[in-house]
Amino acid sequence: MYPYRIAFALALSLAWWPTVRSADPAGALVIVGGGKFPTAVRAEFFKLAGGPGKARIVVIPTASETADDPKATEASLKGWRDLKPAAVQVVHTRERKAADDPAFTAPLRDATAVWFGGGDQNKIIAAYRGTLVEKELRKVLDRGGVIGGTSAGAAIMSGLMIQGGTAEARTGPGFGFVPGVVVDQHFVARDRIGRLRGVLGKNPTLVGLGVDEATAAVVRGDTVTVLGDGTVTAIAARSAAAAGEEKVYKAGEKIDLAALRPVTPAKSR
Repeated sequence: MYPYRIAFALALSLAWWPTVRSADPAGALVIVGGGKFPTAVRAEFFKLAGGPGKARIVVIPTASETADDPKATEASLKGWRDLKPAAVQVVHTRERKAADDPAFTAPLRDATAVWFGGGDQNKIIAAYRGTLVEKELRKVLDRGGVIGGTSAGAAIMSGLMIQGGTAEARTGPGFGFVPGVVVDQHFVARDRIGRLRGVLGKNPTLVGLGVDEATAAVVRGDTVTVLGDGTVTAIAARSAAAAGEEKVYKAGEKIDLAALRPVTPAKSR
C-alpha cells in the first residue's frame, strides 16, 4: 500500500464538523472547476495575493501524479512567474512527518497566496490534513491572504469532501475552508448535478456549489462572485428556507450563502 493511502486512512479517522462555523477569516477563496484557467480568474487571484512585486505565492502540486518530477513542477510555475510576484515557491511532500516540520512549512508563513493544482484530492488530504501545513494554511486566510485551487484543488475546500465516484459520490473529510458547503467541480462538463444532489440528500444542512470548468467561485465571507467562462450552480440546504432550491449563476453574478444555509431556530424566551 502506498504511504499516502495509509496516511489517508488515518486522516479519515480524525473528527470533522462540516456544519460548524467559526468567525469568517479575513481572506478569500478562489475555487476553480478545472479545465482551462481563464486569464480573468488568474488575474483576480493574483490581485487578491497582492499583485506585482508584492504577491508571495506558494504552489502545492501534491494532487498531481507529476508532483515528484521537478521539471514538471517547474514548468507549471511559469504562468505565475510571468506576472512578476515577489516570490513563487513550491511546497510538496507525501510524508505527514515532513508536513509537521516547521522548516518545511516556512514558505507558508510568509505567503500571501496558496494555489492547489489538480489531480487527486485524496493525496492532498492524506498528506496535509491535521498537520502543521493545514494550520499554516488557515493562518494565510486569517491574515487576509487567498487560497485557490482547481479541480482536486477545489474539492478540498469543503468540510465534507467529495473524494470521487460517478453516479454516487464517495465522501470524506476535507479542509473545510468554506464551512457548511460541499463543492463539486467539472460540474456541467461531467454532468455532476445528480452526484451533488445525492450528497446533499444525505446531508440536509449543507449547501451545494457546483463549479463548471474554466469558471471560478470567489468566496469572501458569505458572498460568492462568479468569474470565468461557465457557471456556478448553487443548491440551498434541505433545511434552509429555500429548501433545496437550485439556481445557476454566470460571470459577474453573486451568490449569498447566508440565504442558502439552514434556518437557525429562534430561541425561546
